[in-house]
Amino acid sequence: MTDVKTQIDETVKANTVVLYMKGTKEMPQCGFSSRVAGVLNYMGVDFADVNVLADEDLRQGIKDYSDWPTVPQLYVKGEFVGGCDIITEMTLSGELDTLFEENGVGYDKEAADKIREANA
Repeated sequence: MTDVKTQIDETVKANTVVLYMKGTKEMPQCGFSSRVAGVLNYMGVDFADVNVLADEDLRQGIKDYSDWPTVPQLYVKGEFVGGCDIITEMTLSGELDTLFEENGVGYDKEAADKIREANA
């Protein structure tokens, strides 16, 4: 498990935005992963995706790493942000925009506003 923890640690620190998910950003394999990947893709965020279904040790390892029981998990600048519900709330409140701005993450503000308008 130490190797998996090291691998996860290196991945979250080497990429500005990382989404640990079931499936890939092009082909999510669960509704929650699909929702978060869809938000990030729609907002034009450049992010690394890690498919936890490809490796059982990784699937458990990411839960241990973050002390968070579910996938997907979003990391920005090496910090755990949250899962599907948290990312959804942050998107709708504008907190995700602020997080991206504070960390120099490029995103489409207009797309973020459209998501909020559609869910108002």
